[in-house]
Amino acid sequence: MDAVTLQNRIKGTFPDFLGIKFLEVSTRTIVAEMVVQKEFCNFSGYMHGGAVMTFADTLGALGTIVNMQENFRTTTLESKTNFLRSVNEGETITAESRRLHLGRSTMVWETTVRKETGKLVAVVTQTQMIMERKPGKQK
Repeated sequence: MDAVTLQNRIKGTFPDFLGIKFLEVSTRTIVAEMVVQKEFCNFSGYMHGGAVMTFADTLGALGTIVNMQENFRTTTLESKTNFLRSVNEGETITAESRRLHLGRSTMVWETTVRKETGKLVAVVTQTQMIMERKPGKQK
């Protein structure tokens, strides 16, 4: 799977609404960027923590999908976020998600989110559970 395929896969979904743009895709690393819009900010004018987490969760989940067989699905089992600095509306942030563990039933991804200056915004570690898709169920 490549960046164009993943971009098409998220069309019409919440990550697409956030404007996530995939830059690099491999079985070990997913890199993407997004521009922080006013709608993604809290009442103080900074990017909402939930939007930061959504960005990182999307990369880890899609990284898992890139590594899975066709008849399997994934869901986030656990996610832990360290918020290190705020992001203003209009700023572009980049996230790099790296696979830490590849197992039969779980994968662990660590995602770093950075400002254009390279300063670290957040570090997210998530565990993705992998399950066989039941016959007749949607993707």
